[in-house]
Order: sequence, then C-alpha cells, then structure tokens
Amino acid sequence: MSKRQPMLFLSSGFLAMTVLISCGAPGNPPPPKWTVENLSASAGGSRVSSETSSQKPPAETKREAAATSSLEALRSGESTATPASSGLKDAYFAFDQYDLAATAREVLNANAEWLKANPATRVQIEGHCDERGAEDYNMALGAKRAQAAMDYLTTKGIAANRLSTISYGKELPVCKEATEQCWAKNRRARFVVIAAKPTS
Repeated sequence: MSKRQPMLFLSSGFLAMTVLISCGAPGNPPPPKWTVENLSASAGGSRVSSETSSQKPPAETKREAAATSSLEALRSGESTATPASSGLKDAYFAFDQYDLAATAREVLNANAEWLKANPATRVQIEGHCDERGAEDYNMALGAKRAQAAMDYLTTKGIAANRLSTISYGKELPVCKEATEQCWAKNRRARFVVIAAKPTS
C-alpha cells in the first residue's frame, strides 16, 4: 500500500499537468474598437488613426465627448437631439433604408463644408433607427446609415481618419411617440464632435 501511494500521487500530478498543458492559454481577444464611449482603446481595425491616444489626457477628452454623445446625453437626462447651435446637422433616412436621399446629401454637403472649415475637428457619426423592427436588425441598419454618411463625406474630401461610426439602432430615440412624424425624426445619422486633432 505504501508503494502504491507515491505512484498514485505521481500519476494524478502527471494527469493534472497534462490537462493544463492541453488546455493552453486562451487566445488574446481582438483589440477594442475605438468609440466615443471607449476613447482609450487602440485604433485596432477602425478608421481612426493612432493620433487619438495622444490628443489630451483621457479625462479631459472624455468630458468633451460626454457633453455631446447621444448615450451620455441620455444618461444625464438631456435630449438626444442635435443642438440647434451645432455646425453639423443630422441626415435623415426613409423607412428601412440606408441610401442617401437628395435632402440627406444636401445636409452632408453642408457638413462637409463645415468640416473643411474646421480641419482639426474629429467627428463620430451615430446611426439611429425608429422603433419598428428587431433590435439586431436595427443595429445593423444604424451601422449602414452611419457608414453611408461617412463614405459620402470622404468623397467630399474629408479624411477618413477624422471620422468614426457607431450604431445605436433603435435604442436612443429623439422622439418617442408612435407616429410616422416621430419615427422620421429617429431615422438619422447624427454628427457628434468628439475631439480635435493635436496641432504640431
């Protein structure tokens, strides 16, 4: 019996080590995407350049973003509508669409001119939807709306590294009545000034 105990101990130790080695270390997760809520993340696969991390101390940058993003406005009990004083206007979409109507292109042309006049400004484009449809579907639709607006601005000469996108789907409506007039206000690409590029 006393000879079997060390052998049993060695066998169980060997088995435990085999299990640990075969499991291996978990793979590293992909780098986080840069969003207005996650300003300290690396640029990763996003279109925002790595200059973002050296703009300002994180707390100061976050304060600037928190004052204007739809999510932070909602958290603080403010309206998620774009302020009338903003130099950038919302572009609106037809129901279940992400292509740009003539009126949306006019808004984006004006936004492009404003961005050209303010070359140090970075903008996040938020994609929003009305309340109809599934949550996942609307998240994807919001992403397509934000991307369509971003792509259009790049054709107007705005550098892609000044722009980023995020979708809120139907989660942050600016109007909550179940009417077509209200739904139309929620189907939008909203432009949020998030930071300025550092001057050299």
